[in-house]
Order: sequence, then C-alpha cells, then structure tokens
Amino acid sequence: MIMPLADIILLVHFLFVLFVVSSLPLIWVGSACGWDYVRNRHFRLTHLGAILFVAGESLLGFVCPLTAWEDELRQSEERGSFIQRWLHFILFYDFPEGVLTVVYVLFALLVVVTFRLVPMR
Repeated sequence: MIMPLADIILLVHFLFVLFVVSSLPLIWVGSACGWDYVRNRHFRLTHLGAILFVAGESLLGFVCPLTAWEDELRQSEERGSFIQRWLHFILFYDFPEGVLTVVYVLFALLVVVTFRLVPMR
C-alpha cells in the first residue's frame, strides 16, 4: 500500500522537528565527550537556520508550510491514518500560539548561546 502524500509530509515534518530538538542536547553531550562532528560548520549552521526559521515564522504569525500543506491534503480524507494519529500526538500541542512562540524564541536563543559555549571549528 502506498503511503498518502499527507502522511509523507507529516513524516518529513516530524523528522525536521526531531533534528531541531535533538541536535542541541547532542551538541552539549558531544562537546563534553570530545566528539568533533558536533562542531561541524554545516551541521551547526543548518541547525541554527532551522530553529531561526521556526522562531521567525512564529514571530511573524505564519503557519508552518508543512502544516498548511498537510492540512490541505487531509481535507479530502475521510479519516486519519495510524501515522497521522501518532505523529500528531507527538508534534502538536493545544497551547496558545503565544506560548509556543516564546518557547521557539527561547530555544533559538539557547542555540545561539551554544555557539559561544561550543564554537564551530
């Protein structure tokens, strides 16, 4: 059975969030353990760009393009898939948008501070 396009987009969205969230503790642990790749310029700049994109779109009041695309595709479906139920449970929370914006901005600031604490090579 072929996975619906909306589920593929949701999976990409999940992997993007996983990258953004897990990279910061990975950088801290990697720095403490002496792992060189956590100081890799491409990895660090990609991580910074990803969280700045999320914080920026939230500050400007934009809906995530992946969320909007998935929502549009889901309008034609009768019921959600297994993947949709579980990944929506993990990704989406019922908090006011302002709370999420503050969390995104604080996380972005923590990533920027980490650039000073764990510099790139």
